Amino acid sequence: MTSEKESNGLDNYAFALEGRFCDLPEKAEDLDSSTDEDTNKLAYCVTDVPPWYLSILLGTQHCLTAFGGIIAIPLILSQGLCLQHDGLTQSFLISTIFFVSGICTLLQVTFGIRLPILQGGTFTLLAPSMAMLSMPEFTCPAWTQNASSLNTSSPEFVEVWQSRMRALQGSIIVGSLFQVFVGFSGLIGLFMRFIGPLTIAPTIALIGLSLFDSAGSSAGNHWGISSMTTALIILFSQYLRHIAMPFPKYSKDKKLHTSRVYIFQILPVLLGITVSWLICYILTTYNVLPAEPGQYGYLARTDLKGEVISQAPWFTFPYPGQWGKPTVSLAGVVGILAGVISSMIESVGDYHACARLSGAPPPPRHAINRGIGIEGIGCLLAGAWGTGNGTTSYSENVGALGITKVGSRVVIVASGVFMVAMGILGKMGAMFATIPSPVIGGMFMVMFGVICAAGVSNLQYADMNSSRNIFIFGFSMFSGLVIPNWILKNPKAIATGVVEFDQMLQVLLTTSMFVGGFFGFMLDNTIPGSKQERGILAWNKAHEDDSCETLETGEVYNLPFGLTSSLSAFSWLRYVPFCPPGLSSSLDPKQPLGTPDPGQIMIGVGL
Repeated sequence: MTSEKESNGLDNYAFALEGRFCDLPEKAEDLDSSTDEDTNKLAYCVTDVPPWYLSILLGTQHCLTAFGGIIAIPLILSQGLCLQHDGLTQSFLISTIFFVSGICTLLQVTFGIRLPILQGGTFTLLAPSMAMLSMPEFTCPAWTQNASSLNTSSPEFVEVWQSRMRALQGSIIVGSLFQVFVGFSGLIGLFMRFIGPLTIAPTIALIGLSLFDSAGSSAGNHWGISSMTTALIILFSQYLRHIAMPFPKYSKDKKLHTSRVYIFQILPVLLGITVSWLICYILTTYNVLPAEPGQYGYLARTDLKGEVISQAPWFTFPYPGQWGKPTVSLAGVVGILAGVISSMIESVGDYHACARLSGAPPPPRHAINRGIGIEGIGCLLAGAWGTGNGTTSYSENVGALGITKVGSRVVIVASGVFMVAMGILGKMGAMFATIPSPVIGGMFMVMFGVICAAGVSNLQYADMNSSRNIFIFGFSMFSGLVIPNWILKNPKAIATGVVEFDQMLQVLLTTSMFVGGFFGFMLDNTIPGSKQERGILAWNKAHEDDSCETLETGEVYNLPFGLTSSLSAFSWLRYVPFCPPGLSSSLDPKQPLGTPDPGQIMIGVGL
């Protein structure tokens, strides 16, 4: 999920951990010049192996940190899939996205970038997906919106939502192939040469702004409950984040004792949802909330989907093609491609931030290429399994590394296993599907606001005293709101005579992220301006690949199970963009990420 790229968690400790401490890379000093010497220490570096109980505990914490973003995606998609009143199917979607996120996390940590970075659903694909589902042919029939008379097990209703899901699946699968190609071919370096802060800022910011209707619709079902949820999350994440709570802990030296944990800072979303959920349950038990379906506040009751938990199986095993054979449309593929490009760009920033916070050297080119390629494979798996979404690196979990001071990738492996287990436990997904709609709306109010602000924060690299930059950002943002809104109100305005082309334009022009990002990209690369003014120099300095192949770099980023040593016998493999060069072979000179090597130029000319 898109969030802050550079962690500001270096000024806190979440756990009073004991163990071997490592120095953070020198670049971490750039994040906060006022950081004390002790806060530049890690309890466990990226290659360290913490005790098994600590790995399980912190792995569970990482999963819970991503909890809000992961469950939000299927709940939002359910509106476009006509599943608002089908809690059982929502639970299956939640189980599926947890399962696939766990598989993709294990692939990324083992064969991808090999940093402690979690994979999960992405909001960059959610925007074009919702734009696709808003097309006239995918409008939900009126009878699917009547909760009292809807038969969710009828073949007609099943075909309504599964046909929409299959269309999403096919578009995501085809779009993910582009990401696989860009990653494993090394072309991500060419992409980064033309994309700077003035392109990234409106693209990411408009993801959050374009979802305001979903947040308002859910929160408006009971503004009191949604406001309470929002207030609790703000209270826990902002006002109480520096308060440590005593928790029991056991060690061989101190036996059973207490350790202080910054629980409010680590799990504010989960705590806020849990408290609001409990209050809704109490209000439902004492019939404070209305019992008539037409009354305001009825959707805040917790007994509306009570049968979902009893109907859901204890164990469910998601599998590819579980909703049927995917279908492909040109409009859907083009829209998904816009989201895939945004996802790749933000992931590169996540890789560098994760390396700094986990005590690893900056990621070399081959590791970045492999990471992007594995993310493409993750999107391919998500499309095949039918999550209705893809996967990307989770920035919140990168920030959690700076809080916990544990950068071990073994912890993320434990988190991946935990998410797979959650996906298999059907009752777990069913439980999440019963969260009242106003509680979800309150969570959206905070989450989408943070996404928007995270996008705007990229402007710190550009000179915002420049009238050029102010014009580009302002025009891109405003166009990204006006054009999609007008197209949605006038869906028949696009009529070129070619149906497929009309559908493609409909999806692109109703995707705020694409419209704003397109104008930002075109104007930033055509209006005269120095690299310093545009923020390119500061952007490259923050994201440059200044690492050379050293023993430490190889230990972190080389392939596992001795594959690097085995492949080093083939000298030609050093020219493959995603293969690490053997330490015994001549090393490439220092080269920034945005500068393509000869192999990349040859591939580009071939294209």
